[in-house]
Amino acid sequence: MLFKYIVINEKGEKKNGSIDATNRDLAINALQRRGLTIISIVGEEEKKHWSQLIIFERIPAKEIVILSRQIATLFESQVSALKVFSLLASNADNLLLAKKLTEVTDDLQAGSSISGALEKHPDVFSDFYINMVRAGEESGQLSQTFGYLADYLDRQYQLTSKTKNALIYPAFVILTFITVMILMFVVVIPKLSKLILESGQDVPFYTKIVIAISDFFVNYGFILIIFLLFAGAYGWFLSTTERGKIAIDNIKLSIPFVGNIYKKLYLARIADNLNTMLTAGVSLVRSIEISANVVGNRVYGEILRKAEKDVKEGNLLSDSLENNIIIPNILIQMLKVGEETGSLGSILKTLADFYKREVNEAVDNLVSLIEPIMIVFLGVGVGILLVSVLLPIYNIASSIV
Repeated sequence: MLFKYIVINEKGEKKNGSIDATNRDLAINALQRRGLTIISIVGEEEKKHWSQLIIFERIPAKEIVILSRQIATLFESQVSALKVFSLLASNADNLLLAKKLTEVTDDLQAGSSISGALEKHPDVFSDFYINMVRAGEESGQLSQTFGYLADYLDRQYQLTSKTKNALIYPAFVILTFITVMILMFVVVIPKLSKLILESGQDVPFYTKIVIAISDFFVNYGFILIIFLLFAGAYGWFLSTTERGKIAIDNIKLSIPFVGNIYKKLYLARIADNLNTMLTAGVSLVRSIEISANVVGNRVYGEILRKAEKDVKEGNLLSDSLENNIIIPNILIQMLKVGEETGSLGSILKTLADFYKREVNEAVDNLVSLIEPIMIVFLGVGVGILLVSVLLPIYNIASSIV
């Protein structure tokens, strides 16, 4: 990292300059050894931190993928761990990531292991990530381990991103539909309903319902908004509790069509996690334990924790998963084959690839079906609303003629 300094030399002259050092303390020590009195010293990254608030920074998953790939490449080039993290810290565009990598560099300078230094930042490096690095340190294959990590994180990022992006379009269409309906009830319907009621003619039952809903929105809409705000705040509060998180995870798996995609996504993640860790030399019990923590769904996490206990007692992984209704039979049978033939890692890779393809196909099918269904639904909803109001107006006009 480059530090800008202002010092006074032995002759009492004020001097400006810059020095390259791993951290602030080393930069100060280097200047003091030259017999210089330091007035101020500021790192380039520190100036960035002053000009931009780190609190608004976040580290996207894609940046962790790129970071892992860079670390693997530098290790393959025989660059020392201290130099690797120092270089990446000084070149990181993301302020928060630069800060984290600088702290990792400082810990390495103090004699910490790479996994130990990364372990201090669980918000950036998951338990899975740290244990993979620890296995790489123990086996002496750090560059290969970071390569595994980069490949794994890239697969997970692509899979998760595609699933999330597939749900954006239907959410946008639904929001548009709700907005159009509210505008109709608040702006359009009141003007037309006034004309209908003043005509003195009999109003159809379905038109009365539309007018009543419109009156509610106009007169009590603010109450509805307050209720929705409180309901949203309460829902957010529940989502921060363990009970609420379990409920949300269960709901995800129960939603028609979407729930099936989530199930395949989690199965792909479990298989990929286990395969990657077993390939890196992590024990099966530890791999199951870590997968339970990082799978992203408490229902599957609980199943894996039970499986971990069973495997510790000497049972096979396939047997411990066999009686769970959300674990497909094909997965159980494939695991049995892998355990019997001693090729569990390759079987898990095959399962991960299979479920990844299943997720991609399910997402593509869902997207292709959602667009026409939503357009028809939007058209029918607006059409029914207009007919309910315009038909009585047409009758009024006919009676006048």
